[in-house]
Amino acid sequence: MNDNPHEPGPHEPGAVLPEPVRDHLGQQLRGVLPVEADKPRFLGDDSVPEAFEPQIRRLETRLKTHEEGTDAVGQALDQILDAFGVKPEEPGPRGT
Repeated sequence: MNDNPHEPGPHEPGAVLPEPVRDHLGQQLRGVLPVEADKPRFLGDDSVPEAFEPQIRRLETRLKTHEEGTDAVGQALDQILDAFGVKPEEPGPRGT
């Protein structure tokens, strides 16, 4: 058991391996796991494995559609309120 109750012991969750052991294990993992680093499509983008490209494109499309749809609904509601001469109230202290 560890004398300091705030630091995990060697067999407790959150225990940190010594740096030489981490380096050794990291070298072994890099030697075993294939690393495929494709070039990103755009400067600053992370490279994405081709297997995930379709899912990422669909997710980006959904997010863009959601954002544009939310803006369109907000504009439509503003036009409806304007047509009836109703002015939207300023948000209260609780955001309502």
